[in-house]
Amino acid sequence: MGEDVHGTAEARTVTTRVPTRLDRLPWSRWHWMIVVGLGTVWILDGLEVTIVGSIASRLSQEGSGLAITDAQVTGVGAALYVAGACSGALFFGGLTDRYGRKKLFLVTLSVYLAATALTALSFSAWWFFLFRFLTGFGIGGEYAAINSAIDELIPSKYRGRVDLIINGSYWLGAMGGALLSVLALDTRLFALDIGWRLAFGLGVVLGLVILLVRRHVPESPRWMLIHGRSEDAERLVGEVEDRVEREIGHSLPQARGKMTVHQRGPVGFGEIARTVFRAYPRRATLGFALFIGQAFLYNAITFGFGSILVRFFDVPTGSTGYYFAVIALGNFFGPLLLGRFFDTWGRRPMIAGTYILSGLLLFGTAAVFDAGLLNATTMTLCWCVVLFFASAGASSAYLTVSEIFPMETRAMAIAFFYALGTAAGGITGPLVFAGLTESGIVSDAVLAFSIGAALMLVAGLVAVFFAVAAEGRSLEDIATPLSAVNDESPA
Repeated sequence: MGEDVHGTAEARTVTTRVPTRLDRLPWSRWHWMIVVGLGTVWILDGLEVTIVGSIASRLSQEGSGLAITDAQVTGVGAALYVAGACSGALFFGGLTDRYGRKKLFLVTLSVYLAATALTALSFSAWWFFLFRFLTGFGIGGEYAAINSAIDELIPSKYRGRVDLIINGSYWLGAMGGALLSVLALDTRLFALDIGWRLAFGLGVVLGLVILLVRRHVPESPRWMLIHGRSEDAERLVGEVEDRVEREIGHSLPQARGKMTVHQRGPVGFGEIARTVFRAYPRRATLGFALFIGQAFLYNAITFGFGSILVRFFDVPTGSTGYYFAVIALGNFFGPLLLGRFFDTWGRRPMIAGTYILSGLLLFGTAAVFDAGLLNATTMTLCWCVVLFFASAGASSAYLTVSEIFPMETRAMAIAFFYALGTAAGGITGPLVFAGLTESGIVSDAVLAFSIGAALMLVAGLVAVFFAVAAEGRSLEDIATPLSAVNDESPA
């Protein structure tokens, strides 16, 4: 199962079975360690975003220890967090492809931890804004480093469902953040200037636990293979195989299929751009459509969530959190229950189906809302059903861009499309939807829903024609590495 090496140490040609050896592994405790060590960052992201939204009114109160207004927290603070996430994804994405997955997923989590801890110590608005930006900077970097590492370490048979569930776990953090804020803001338990700081502090504690586990997550053998560390890659995969064989009690089957690569230095941004947009234009169009569609659908609903319940259904402001918990639960159960079908029924029908179905359901919700046939409970249930399918679709957007481009460009491709979607959701989305959903006019809210639904339908139709049948296939088969010798890229 070893490698064949030709040429000089500086520019070697290596023939190896490392990718097929990783893909033929059965699910094991080692894979659970990967999931826990890398995947739980989405819970932190959901926790962060929800906590800030929930404590905005507390931060603006006299006696909070911070001279800031509600609008500054939810406006400037949120925009800076989004800007930080976009910047971090692009900055760390390039470094992840250049210097490896492990180095960067340790660095990005450390940036998040330090920035969150310093946010908890905020004494003025500028300090709060600065470290909200840096918190987003770390989280954005996480998306590129973590998605690339997960896809390269998880066997192809399970890659789709694992990736979807991990991305969907954001909503577990969102539910946790909502419940935590209720506890932290209870002045019977904590003073005005202490509770909100403790809420941020919990994010630090959880991050430290994740960091301890993450220290044991290895570098991607696929990345090592093309960056002059083929012996390390072979040794690491051998150690994993030994662990798995001891766990299952019998020898693993022989891995089939070899790959020959010419080891090379880092790939520049110019080559990445040419590869993504010139060599794979259909796939780039697919990634663009999927991220824009899900970003606008989520903004169409989430920006109108609270105001619609309060304005049209007379729900008390303090009770909207309970409705949010139901919606968040639907968001999590979508990827959890539908994820396996992306590996069995296939990527194309499931990606297209979840996008188109969620778009149609949102159109239907808009129609019955416009007709005055809903109350707060049924409106929430409609949203919950829409987002059950939309969440699986949105998670599949991250899966798609992380597996359909060559390995040398993977982290940067994830970073680019993530930054694109985040910017659309965090910048364009609010500009389009905030006024529509807060006007108190039914037709305006219906228009917001219709825009989000239409873009989901368009993205679903793009997936019908452009989605790649990646289920059960090796990453190297889906997109041939730029370092591969005597091979051609797939269509």
